[in-house]
Amino acid sequence: MTNTVRRHSPPGAKRCAFTGYRPQKMPFGFNESDPRCVDFKRRVKETIQALYDMGYRHFISGGALGMDMFAAEAVLELRAQHPDMMLEMVSPFDDQAARWSPELRARHDRLFAQADIITATGHAYTKSAMFRRNHYLVDNADLLLAAYDGQPGGTAMTCELARRYDVPVMKIKPTVN
Repeated sequence: MTNTVRRHSPPGAKRCAFTGYRPQKMPFGFNESDPRCVDFKRRVKETIQALYDMGYRHFISGGALGMDMFAAEAVLELRAQHPDMMLEMVSPFDDQAARWSPELRARHDRLFAQADIITATGHAYTKSAMFRRNHYLVDNADLLLAAYDGQPGGTAMTCELARRYDVPVMKIKPTVN
C-alpha cells in the first residue's frame, strides 16, 4: 500500500480521528445485529453528524475492526449528504486485514477503495506498527473521537497520547447503561 491522495481537505477544515475498541472488547462482540451494537453504530453516526455541523470535514480512521470500521462506514453514509466530507484511511502495515474473515477483509478493502485519502504509516508488521499509526492519528487530528469506557489497552494509550499533545478527546461508550 502506498500513500495515495485523491483530494485534499478544504483549507481550515477541522480534522477528527477515530480510535476505539476492537469487537473483542465490545459488549456485543462481533454480533452486529445485537441491539447494543445497532445502538452504538447509531450513536457514532449521530456524533459524526454533530461534528460535521461543528465544522469538521476531514475524518481519519485507522482501518481496524470495531470502532475504526464503524466510524468510517458512518462517514461514507453521511458523505452521500455532505459531499465536502472526507475520509482518510490509515494503514499501519500492508497486510492488516490478511488474517480477517473474507467478509471483514472485503469491508476493509471497500473502505480503503472509497476513501479520499489513503495513508500508510508502515508496510511491514512490527511491534511498533500500531503505535506509529495511532501517533499519526493524534498528530493529524483537532479532535479524537474514542469508543472508550476506561479499559486498558491501545485505545487508552491513544487517548493518553492525545491528552499529552493537547488534542481534545470526545468519548463515546460502547453501551449506554
